[in-house]
Formats: sequence, structure tokens, C-alpha cells
Amino acid sequence: MKKGVGDLFQKETKYFRGKLGGGPLLWQTKPETYKFYPKAPKTKLGPPNTEGGISLWQAINKRRSIRNFADEPIDQTTLSQLLWASQGINAESMGYELRTPPSAGALYPAETYLVIHNVTGIDPGIYHYGVKNHELEQLQLGDFRNAVALAALDQDMAFAAAAVFIWTAVFERSKWKYDQRAYRYVYLDAGHIAQNLALAAVSLGLGSCQIGALYDEEVNSLIDIDGEKESVLYMTVIGRPR
Repeated sequence: MKKGVGDLFQKETKYFRGKLGGGPLLWQTKPETYKFYPKAPKTKLGPPNTEGGISLWQAINKRRSIRNFADEPIDQTTLSQLLWASQGINAESMGYELRTPPSAGALYPAETYLVIHNVTGIDPGIYHYGVKNHELEQLQLGDFRNAVALAALDQDMAFAAAAVFIWTAVFERSKWKYDQRAYRYVYLDAGHIAQNLALAAVSLGLGSCQIGALYDEEVNSLIDIDGEKESVLYMTVIGRPR
């Protein structure tokens, strides 16, 4: 079988004893940890509820990919819970704010965007999750159900869901420390985030399905990112199962 770019990537990003790549960390060039949209209207989200719910083992046992959703809203409290579970700040150590999922070097290259279709108290549109302040930043209002479904490889579940989570990577946050190896880590980070969301959805009586098959540049265009310094990695649909 002919070897392609994926084979080359796997080979060229291997670690060997005594040869890890990278170099000394230049702290003055470290990228910013958080992305902000200063001019965007903000929706402050309520604090997460970390008590009660089903057990972790029950959530793992019940998790399935759900692709059919009822035409019913989820509420703002539920959305807040999902965002915190997937990427919220849950601790501070030595001046660093730590989050619910693991991240290589605690560099947190992933950003969360949402295409909201049916959430009580939040207008349909495209939003960015402001992790630092646990808030939504409104980027564009409107009905984007068709656009996001087309970008998600024409999958109807992205049209029918109450909300679509889109995860991107700001690559330089990880490359600053790990150079080319960073590209492995950003996808691992996205997997951790999506699994947190999937288990939280089960705990809240919701369904989710993860989407890796997507038209990259159509998603990037939808959320208005350049596709090079920052690009889409992964998506998840959320809603009430039908």
C-alpha cells in the first residue's frame, strides 16, 4: 500500500530516547491561554452543579451515539453544565487555572464554539465559550441549522440537535512547547473533551454523537477562523433523544 501524509506524520513525530525535538522554552513568546471576543455580547452562565446525578459507572454504561433528536429545547442551566464538564475551570495550582479534561502540558489549545438551535433563553446563532469567565460570547445570530449540517458532511443530526459543539485548536499554544509533536496532542485533547461532554450528556438525560467526518474549511468558515493558525478538530451534537 502506498504511504501517504498520515504515514509520514506518524513517522516524523515519533519520540526517541535522547531525541525529543523542540528546544528551550521561551516564556516571553508563550501564546495566550485564553481567546476573547471583547466586542461580542456576553451571556454569563450559571455555576455548575457538581453534586448528585447518576454514578460515573452508570454514565459509562449508558453512553451511546444518539443521532435522532426530539424537537425540544435544552435549558441554559443544562448548557452551562455541559460546557463546564467539557472544558470548564475546576481548580487552581501554582497560579495555573486547571480544567476538567487533561491537556498536554496544561496548555489547553482547544477552543469551544457552539451553533445553538434550541436552547431556552439563548437566541439561535453562533457562539464562543469564554472559558475564563464561564460565559458565552455571541458571534452571529441566526438560523445556522442547514449550514452546520452541510459542514458536518451533510449529516441531518447536526440540523436536528439542540446545539452543536465545535472544537478547534490554536496550534501555537502546543507547538510553543512540543513543536511538531503538538499535532498529536491537540487531537488527544479533543478526545478527552468530547468524552467528558458525552458522559455529562448521559448524566443529564441527553443524547450526543461525536462527529469526526466534516468539511474542515466549511466549518472554519462558519465560525470565522483562518484554518491555519486555528482550525476545527472535532464536533459533537447534543439534544433530547427521540
